[in-house]
Amino acid sequence: MHEYTSTVRVWGLICPGFLEEVSRARRWTRDVLRDSPLVDDAVLIVSELSANAILHTASGRQSGTFHLALAVSPLAVAVSVIDEGGSLTTPHPKPPSGNAVHGRGLRMVSALAHRVHVRSEDGSHTVTAELLAGVGRC
Repeated sequence: MHEYTSTVRVWGLICPGFLEEVSRARRWTRDVLRDSPLVDDAVLIVSELSANAILHTASGRQSGTFHLALAVSPLAVAVSVIDEGGSLTTPHPKPPSGNAVHGRGLRMVSALAHRVHVRSEDGSHTVTAELLAGVGRC
């Protein structure tokens, strides 16, 4: 392999922190991953993580943004959403409570992904979900 060639490709998108941008993030993800068997799971994960960034962090405030990155190889897709921080807690899955409308997103992401990693730095959070091709879910 040539030293400047890689089988991993990385795409990035910066979105304003409006809920309408979640649909744009989904469309963009579907376009990037159109030939991947992981496209449907990745689109759902992008939707959940993007909405969480807007609803629970400074990304959803006026002039806020969130960053979306896709790292794609023939065997895996890593979806990362970086928020602008400002929340009191680090993102984590919570047990659903009764008839609550919210609170199930990260549990669903964890069920779809092979691995979910949350990194906090300087108040912002990066949530990365890794999907593996050819690996069944439990």
